[in-house]
Amino acid sequence: MEIFLIILAFVLLICGILGSILPILPGLPLSYIGLLLINWSGFGSFSTLFLIVFAVIVVVISFMDYFLPSIMAKKFGGSRYASIGSFLGLIIGVFFFAPWGMIIGAFLGAFVGELIHNNKDNEKALKVALGAFLAFIVGTGAKLITACIMLFFGVKALFA
Repeated sequence: MEIFLIILAFVLLICGILGSILPILPGLPLSYIGLLLINWSGFGSFSTLFLIVFAVIVVVISFMDYFLPSIMAKKFGGSRYASIGSFLGLIIGVFFFAPWGMIIGAFLGAFVGELIHNNKDNEKALKVALGAFLAFIVGTGAKLITACIMLFFGVKALFA
């Protein structure tokens, strides 16, 4: 049974890395479950503090990934409409045009939202949409780095 848990753990850790890029898979939660399985298998051991810290990191980055595009749209001078549009575009993009739908959805949502608010300033709307796009890139990077770090600790725990 322990061998099965280790194999499943590493499958989940790899799926977590893939899920950091593909919105179809919940990347960081899968990676975290992989760490838990390594811990429960008896082949590796993590402290309670380590598991709690990574649980908090997973939750924070997961929420950040959904809300950062709308926050960045606002930081780039966008209105509330741009923030709402970015968030709605991201959500709609996940369901209809995955995996690129998240990027395109956040960008177009912020752009359209800003145009609704101020239909005369296309340049500002484009700047706001760029902010939403950059936020998506930052969020994806944070997920990918965190998933890779969890894989590293999983391998390290197995061979320590």
